[in-house]
Amino acid sequence: MTDKRPWHAHVTVATVVERNGRFLMVQERAEGRTVINQPAGHLDPGESLIAAAERETREETGWQVAIQGLIGASLFEAANGVTYYRTSFFADVVAEIPDATLDKGIIQPLWLSRDELLERADELRSELVLATIDQYLAGHRYPLNLLY
Repeated sequence: MTDKRPWHAHVTVATVVERNGRFLMVQERAEGRTVINQPAGHLDPGESLIAAAERETREETGWQVAIQGLIGASLFEAANGVTYYRTSFFADVVAEIPDATLDKGIIQPLWLSRDELLERADELRSELVLATIDQYLAGHRYPLNLLY
């Protein structure tokens, strides 16, 4: 039987936040396991990509950030067959939000080095996690005016 539903990609954002050689990550429960991811999530109706990235980072980590630029965009098909179109940004820390209530499913924010992430590669939510950090470290940093 052929699936008659129209194909679509889920629009998501992710944010790389580096401070003193460590990256702001999220430890969360997803699909029955504990994983590590960048702060990331879906675009809400009427929301800009930049606003979504700042909101998701705040909701998942308790840190307020200011998006500084674009790392890139990627298509990713998850094991469950869902396709994600992800725009990845980099941001600077503005402030930690005291007593922030984190999104459901979030265990805790973590500050991890690239080496620590590599040591925990089996915990990464997808291959995009380390690939996006590697793109950032390789200098893939573009101005926000690429988005319109």
